[in-house]
Amino acid sequence: MTDLASPDDVARRLAGVDYLADEGTATVTYLALAMGRPLLLEGEPGTGKTALAESLALALDLPLIRLQCYEGIDATQALYDWDFSRQILHVRAAADGGTSPDQIEDSLYDERFLLARPVLQALRESPAVLLIDEIDRADDEFEAFLLEVLSTNSVTIPELGTISAKTPPVVILTSNRTRELHDALKRRCLYHWIDHPSLEREIDIVRRRHPGVADRLAEQVVSLVQELRADGTLVKTPGVAETLDWADAMRLLGAVDLDLPAALATMGAVCKHREDTGRLESLLLARDRP
Repeated sequence: MTDLASPDDVARRLAGVDYLADEGTATVTYLALAMGRPLLLEGEPGTGKTALAESLALALDLPLIRLQCYEGIDATQALYDWDFSRQILHVRAAADGGTSPDQIEDSLYDERFLLARPVLQALRESPAVLLIDEIDRADDEFEAFLLEVLSTNSVTIPELGTISAKTPPVVILTSNRTRELHDALKRRCLYHWIDHPSLEREIDIVRRRHPGVADRLAEQVVSLVQELRADGTLVKTPGVAETLDWADAMRLLGAVDLDLPAALATMGAVCKHREDTGRLESLLLARDRP
């Protein structure tokens, strides 16, 4: 990572793995790497938060370790657990072999029975990119746990002792802002809001990810998706992933232009609610009128 000497270096390295970062995103990513700070990315779903972590791991040639947050997640799912099935088999085998109860007890919490979950795995295997995805889905207690681990880059396992990262992992947290995160966590991180890309940049993304899509089709698809986003009445605003899927779906049907039959047949690639497909259909029909 030491060869990334500027935000421009970060942008070029990310572009090499087909992630087109704007100036703000490239700058905050560079600073997070240079300062060794976690990076908290917020934004609407589909704006490329998770993709940035995945692309950064590719660009740096580091393993990506992902922790998907959800309601009710706790430290056990994030940190470590013990393989109880193997421990029971070990107890039975040791007892049959005449091992004393004290010796069996001492060997129960050996590292071979430890199941490393994503956070512990990142600390042990770093350098790595640790993606903590959708942290806003977790609760306050889990936030507090993460804050402690990220502050020290270490964790204490009572039966084994403290495990510290020799090289702190690159940590990226994402949030769709379904709830407000605590200030304590935000203070520990560098913060960046990722918005939907501009018209020109989204067209470039489509061309780069799907070079087989005709230029005119890419421009028309992106233009229409951006019009949908500006509508403000959709149940789910389409993200860049939906734009890519829609353009590729029409390409697979042989379209080189945004013609009405192909667009109507592939609406499910960009709209995921009946109400939204109705709005898109209205826009398509209005465009098709002479």
